[in-house]
Amino acid sequence: MTTFVQLVVNGLGKGAVFALLALGFVVIFKATGVINFAHGSLVLIGGYLVAISVGALGFPAATAIGIAGAGLAALLIERLLVSRSRLADPNSLALLTIGVDVVVAEDIFRRLGTTVPYLGAPWDAHPVRLGNITLFSTQLVALVVGLVLITAFFLAFRFSDWGIAMRAQAENPEAAALMGIRRSRVTATAWLVAGMLAGVAVVFIVTQDFSGIGLSRTTHAIAFAAFPAAILGGLDSTAGAVVGGLVVGLVDALSAQYVSFDFAKVAVFLAMLVVLVARPSGLFGTREVTRV
Repeated sequence: MTTFVQLVVNGLGKGAVFALLALGFVVIFKATGVINFAHGSLVLIGGYLVAISVGALGFPAATAIGIAGAGLAALLIERLLVSRSRLADPNSLALLTIGVDVVVAEDIFRRLGTTVPYLGAPWDAHPVRLGNITLFSTQLVALVVGLVLITAFFLAFRFSDWGIAMRAQAENPEAAALMGIRRSRVTATAWLVAGMLAGVAVVFIVTQDFSGIGLSRTTHAIAFAAFPAAILGGLDSTAGAVVGGLVVGLVDALSAQYVSFDFAKVAVFLAMLVVLVARPSGLFGTREVTRV
């Protein structure tokens, strides 16, 4: 029982990180109808900026630079590429983001060379013991930070002008435009928010507690595990992104313990397939209604 409690708490901490990444997928999809496969490269950009600046500036300032840099990179992708092709088919734009991801990721790996740096998170590798229960401090901090950011996001999404405009645009783009809502501003902000969330997530991913390895191709692979979380919850549902992220975190932690670490790598995708077979739109996604 003690082991199970440890796994659940640590899994929820991982899930909070996946939820932040899945929110990025969903926000961009709701704003543009495009699946952003370049999300993993945004994670790498944020991590790389932290890695090269942490030695001179310290962890807090370097983290701020990484988060801002990932957000700015996402904004540039939207402004320079996606917005100039807004009349293109969404599938074509998704392929465009795949190309961006390959270019950016390979450039960062080239810059890193053989080094696999950690980002220097002060809470990393300091386990917390509560009686017989041992918890990873990284997952605990991630859970707290995730709860704060997710709560702030939903408050903004529900009550801010940007959130109202995004929901209106997602519901009916033509009516939103007639009401004076500027599509370009909504989409640009969505990409910026998604990039910044990726910048937050990488600070937890590149730790001994979370991944056991520094900034590398593994980081990119872990970030992509948020895609099943977004699909599982429903690509057009922000609440589904959070639930999907938590499910992925729990599945990863439990399958690694009770089956094997190798199986944990594919378990999240198996969970996604099971959900999609039963509910193709995801747990909270909007079902398409077609008249015959």
